[in-house]
Amino acid sequence: MSKRVLIVDDAIFMRMKLKDILEKNGFEVVGEAQNGVEAVEKYRAEKPDLVTMDITMPEMDGVAALKEIKKFNSDAKVVMCSAMGQQAMVMEAIQAGAVDFIVKPFESERVIQSLNKAIR
Repeated sequence: MSKRVLIVDDAIFMRMKLKDILEKNGFEVVGEAQNGVEAVEKYRAEKPDLVTMDITMPEMDGVAALKEIKKFNSDAKVVMCSAMGQQAMVMEAIQAGAVDFIVKPFESERVIQSLNKAIR
């Protein structure tokens, strides 16, 4: 059974790249969101197995969205996506319950390894 993933990133090309990597590796992308507000709404609607969450986004950042999703479902599996130099926010996200993080630009192997680890 394929794992259902929600991709959250404000950059459309990042969402496309992640979707491509995931679908080639047997994951089902059930939704995409471009900010934290959308991420929380779509998480509630789709109840995915896993979320890839960008950290820096307009309206609501990834750490705030992670906290909202965790309020809704404390077992939510969220993997943060960060650019280099966002260590402080990554640490805050891990403390808030993120299961792992991947660094941009994405490397397919690292993305899949992280997501497989997250859903075990």
